[in-house]
Amino acid sequence: MFSLAALGWSGFFDAQLTATDADFAPMRIATVHRSRMTAVAQHGTVRLQLPAQANTADFAVGDWVLVEPETQMLVRRLERKALLRRRTEGGRMPQLIAANVDTLFITTSCNDDLNPARLERYLALANEAGTTPVIVLTKADQVAETAPYLAQVAGLQRGLDVLALNAKAPEAAQILARWCGEGQTVALVGSSGVGKSSLLNTLAGKSAEDGQMTGSIRESDAKGRHTTTSRSLHPIIGGGWVIDTPGMRTLHVSDSLAGLDHLFAEITELAPLCRFRDCTHAHEPGCAVQAAIKDGTLDPARVDRWRKLVEENRSNTPVQTGPRGNRTTVHPGKRR
Repeated sequence: MFSLAALGWSGFFDAQLTATDADFAPMRIATVHRSRMTAVAQHGTVRLQLPAQANTADFAVGDWVLVEPETQMLVRRLERKALLRRRTEGGRMPQLIAANVDTLFITTSCNDDLNPARLERYLALANEAGTTPVIVLTKADQVAETAPYLAQVAGLQRGLDVLALNAKAPEAAQILARWCGEGQTVALVGSSGVGKSSLLNTLAGKSAEDGQMTGSIRESDAKGRHTTTSRSLHPIIGGGWVIDTPGMRTLHVSDSLAGLDHLFAEITELAPLCRFRDCTHAHEPGCAVQAAIKDGTLDPARVDRWRKLVEENRSNTPVQTGPRGNRTTVHPGKRR
């Protein structure tokens, strides 16, 4: 048996209930498949019955829903406190990754997989979603020193927590315990083969036989195979919950302007100090960003990555066009 608080329920969701919802049971989405979904209720896991008009693509693991207890029929989804989503190549609608996540563990490993530019994409995703990012460097037991790897990512965002650990060691759960307490929800993202499934098994206190299947990486290029093929919600040591996700080969930035501004705060805070309001920060006189590069307080490579992601975000983000009252949405790839 779980209490609602132990499942992650809070005043944010309670405030959405009305008198007409008294007969419905709050449940949390545990798995989402093409034609079916399961949810965790106070008494355990149930398979939901879906209304004829329901589209599972509109739901994410971690969502809170109201359910008719006798029939297990889904009634409605509650508004989300946080939502991780990404736009896929050629997709018109974003793909939902996880909902109501308090902390996003961005996993990478102490080898050639570590790529600051890719980690910045995950950080923008977390910032835009309204969840707290933590970078977890796995395979710390396989290198002589973790300091060089920690140094590569420590300055990617102000106030960012960065930790190095062995995902298979029991002490990994202790290192991450402050984010995994009762009612807290974390999600794991990162490339294939960096140890997400191993970390999930450790956090959940599962053996290799009982837990998620794990896979190795190729020594030649530090690339791994997908061992997680779908998103799912699991209870973890300490009373929290973890959402595992498949490895992402690509992560396009879109609808993430606020997330990028937070990620690159040391750059965006300088922009208002430029002489020209429409400064591109490339060559204009009186550019505060270029001045900071020249005096050594800004890394030019970091500025280049910022400029690239801002442009990618602009190109990938749908825009509203047309007269007021009759606006239409123009999706990426459809602009003239």
